Amino acid sequence: MKGLDILKNGYLEKVNNDSTTLSLLGRGNSLEIMKQEIQKDRLFILFPGEDADVEEFYYIIEGEIEGEIDGEKIKLYTNDFFSAKNLETTVDFYTKSDVVLLSISTAPVFQELSEEIKELKKIGEAVEQKDRYTFNHSSRVAHYAVKTATKMKLPKQRIQNLYSAAFLHDIGKINIPEEVLKKPGKLTDYEFELIKKHPGDGAAMIRETPYAELADIVEQHHERINGRGYPFGLVDQEILMEAKIIGVCDTFDAMTEDRAYRKAFTAEFAMAEIKQLAGIQYDPKVVEAFEQVIKEEGKITENSSD
Repeated sequence: MKGLDILKNGYLEKVNNDSTTLSLLGRGNSLEIMKQEIQKDRLFILFPGEDADVEEFYYIIEGEIEGEIDGEKIKLYTNDFFSAKNLETTVDFYTKSDVVLLSISTAPVFQELSEEIKELKKIGEAVEQKDRYTFNHSSRVAHYAVKTATKMKLPKQRIQNLYSAAFLHDIGKINIPEEVLKKPGKLTDYEFELIKKHPGDGAAMIRETPYAELADIVEQHHERINGRGYPFGLVDQEILMEAKIIGVCDTFDAMTEDRAYRKAFTAEFAMAEIKQLAGIQYDPKVVEAFEQVIKEEGKITENSSD
């Protein structure tokens, strides 16, 4: 039924360490919902966060925990709950029995631990290792993308998703033959059609994971606002802002690094070319924010791209 999701296998993804099992039950709209299973006689710590707006909520489904709050010992049992926001110091709890918690966080706790995200990133690393000219390309694009999105004041959750999508934007190239990726001359029409498949192939891989909301960003990163991008020929408002940001950052990094078929362009030249296409291929607001980022990083001077 539209609007209804039913989960029957118990979790979307699970990670384990020596004493704790963390199961992802749901995610979206800046929330992660998890089940934590912690063995008896283990330390469970709440840490102060860098972001004062992050909230964490814990409901004890089963078990008993003990902690010391402001010098006073406290015990919590099944059906008790506690929450944390803007902590000033760490809070230590000890599990007095095997414990099962339902936890909800407004920060991407599980995404940082996700084995599926790690495996997807490994695919991206394998793509870059095929071609020495693209080594660390995705990490540079992710760096530029986050700084650009921050300049544009995108909400935190969207920036977090953008960061992951930027790291994964080229994983679909794993299906492209190495000789095509490294070809020093002009691509044939057939070879270019292979290249044009990589956004869709990457998106398909991501849609098979709990992080399916990243897929559209990856799929659209070669779309252009005049409708002359690929794979769908989307125009302006049909393209996600996150994809527009990756499109600009991806182009700049590709232009300013050596390729098999040419030497790198200067940052000044690349920025000038991108600015000429603002309002044609690239969103002007993205171009403006990106230009400020690379000026602040000292890659171009204040007047060099004017």
